[in-house]
Amino acid sequence: MEDEMDHLATNMESITEFSGKISGTLQDRREQITKLSGVHMLLKKLQFLFELPARLKKCIEMEAYSQAVRYYTKARKVLHQYQHMPSFHGIQQDCNIIVKDLSQNLRDQFRNKESSPKQLAECVDLLLQLNEPAEELCEEFLSHARQKIDEDLAELDRQVRLQSGEDVPKPEPHPEDRRPSDAYMPNAPMSEEAEERVDHYMDVLEFVDFGCNGFLSNVCLVIASYNDMFLNRNQGDDNIDGIALKKLVNFVNELMEQYFNYVMRRVQLERETGDNTILVRALDRFHRRLQAMNKLLPDTDFSRAGTDIVSRASRDRVNHYYESLKQHFADCLTDVRQSLAAPRLVGKQEDSTKLSDLLALAHSSVLDQMKSVLANLQAFIASDITFAMKPYFRGPFCVQDVREGLAVAYMKHICDVCNEFCEQTGEKGSAPPALLLILSRICIDFENSTVNYLLTLTDEQFMITDRSQLTQLTELTDIFKDTAQKLLNHYVKVQGLACSQMLRKSVETRDWLNTIEPRNVRAVMKRVVEDITAIDTQVGQLYEEGVRKERSSDSSRRTFSYHSAAKQQKNWNFASSSIDNSLMSNIQKLFSEKIEIFTAVEFSKVSVLTGIIKISLKTFLECVRLRTFGKYGLQQIQVDTHYLQLYLWRFVSDENLVHVLLDEIVSSTIHRCIDPQTMEPSVVELICERG
Repeated sequence: MEDEMDHLATNMESITEFSGKISGTLQDRREQITKLSGVHMLLKKLQFLFELPARLKKCIEMEAYSQAVRYYTKARKVLHQYQHMPSFHGIQQDCNIIVKDLSQNLRDQFRNKESSPKQLAECVDLLLQLNEPAEELCEEFLSHARQKIDEDLAELDRQVRLQSGEDVPKPEPHPEDRRPSDAYMPNAPMSEEAEERVDHYMDVLEFVDFGCNGFLSNVCLVIASYNDMFLNRNQGDDNIDGIALKKLVNFVNELMEQYFNYVMRRVQLERETGDNTILVRALDRFHRRLQAMNKLLPDTDFSRAGTDIVSRASRDRVNHYYESLKQHFADCLTDVRQSLAAPRLVGKQEDSTKLSDLLALAHSSVLDQMKSVLANLQAFIASDITFAMKPYFRGPFCVQDVREGLAVAYMKHICDVCNEFCEQTGEKGSAPPALLLILSRICIDFENSTVNYLLTLTDEQFMITDRSQLTQLTELTDIFKDTAQKLLNHYVKVQGLACSQMLRKSVETRDWLNTIEPRNVRAVMKRVVEDITAIDTQVGQLYEEGVRKERSSDSSRRTFSYHSAAKQQKNWNFASSSIDNSLMSNIQKLFSEKIEIFTAVEFSKVSVLTGIIKISLKTFLECVRLRTFGKYGLQQIQVDTHYLQLYLWRFVSDENLVHVLLDEIVSSTIHRCIDPQTMEPSVVELICERG
């Protein structure tokens, strides 16, 4: 092995020696070869430079624009470096002229409407490599992109105007819309399919779909292309990137502002629709698509603006329903008034619709309409609706719009309308008394149960849990109770004044000094009793009887006024010689119970009738005090008051009220009689029984 190793070492030494001899022999030739190789490369570069103008022209002729740009950018630095040399200067000038034409061709392709996004991106990339101003290219790209987007906006605007009833001219037909045989004729008519498409009215869901699939899709495509062309090139120039981004954001914001305006106007035209399903689906798609746009352009937030449109649309729907509820309540009142004013039939039993039936019909109609509205509005908070899950929509919509703005506001509106009836005078156009009675009963029913039912239903359907800052149940029930009290008081006042007016005219239009001896009860007294009886029947349909005081015997009731009158006559004759008549009358009043005429009425039939009778008799008394009577005038008042006494006691809570007031009427008549001679009670009773 040692011998082999020695032999190997000897061979390596001889190889090294031989290699050194070869290197020494070829040293001069290697330097020449390297020099020749460098000269060859330089000649090739020079040949490329001299052939560059021809190459560029050939590439432009073949529309190989990317190849031409690559050739030019490869030689641009060298030409610029040696432009002081005449030969290179000439080549540079020729190339500049050719590159200018190349840039123009690229710009023409860039501005061509038929260019695809890929072609646009390639054009922008080549123009940027040719050192074209990036800011100017941004503006040109956005201007070119806007042409197609403006067509979408124009169609959206046309649909809004069509829906609002404006006379909108038809758009210019596209060549594709013309008949195949006339497609390239400038004035050729559109095909039937194109005519139908142009005249088509989009519903709100189609409108939103067109906006999402047309306008928003094109905007998203522009944003993506713009990002690839200008923002994601890694140029390393933050200033240019900032300018480009600002231009894009301003461009998109301006377009979206127009789009939001069209969507808002179109949605507002849906106020009169009865079904919310299509509207809610359209708003949901609109809201979903805007959220996707935020991811594409992070420097903007369109979802909030979209949610504002959704919130405004929902608020418009609530306001529409509120107005429809108000109109429905007005229609209910109109129906009730028409039923009350309907001509009566001959048959007594079929005189008119019962008040209890009208009450039940009006109450159920108002309640059912409110329940229907709440059910329709639930579409806005369905579980599959994206914006319904957003707290900034759900909270204000459920609490402020539906509960407070609709349910509570509507119930307060009912009270306001009812209160307006109480403020009307007895002139033409005032509410019929029966309507006041029905409304008072409706308010009582709302206070007792309906308000609680509607608030509970609203809170449950719209999942309202925190009610601490909201309108409370007791507040609404108090409002309805006060309104019911005002209505009932006004009813008593109106009916009392109607009876009072008859009594007043009957007293003021008669000559009480020269009247004949009474033989009958005056017709006005019979009419008053008939009206009181009719009012009793009317009130009894809606209110309970109420509490009466214990009654006296029939005999005392029938003779009370005339014993008192006789007693008054004796006192009168006695007092004429010793005591002043007015003093005697005042002393007698001290021992009589004071009667308050205009007092609050309780919710019962007896209380209502008592109030009406008190007003009527008090008016009768005041009219008597303004007249002077003869003997027969006094006796006629005697007969009239006794007739009233026979019938009115059964309607009041305390019959003594009737006795006292009638007795005071007779006493006041005696006091104002020039010949105070009363008729025998038996004769008075006979006349009244016969009458």
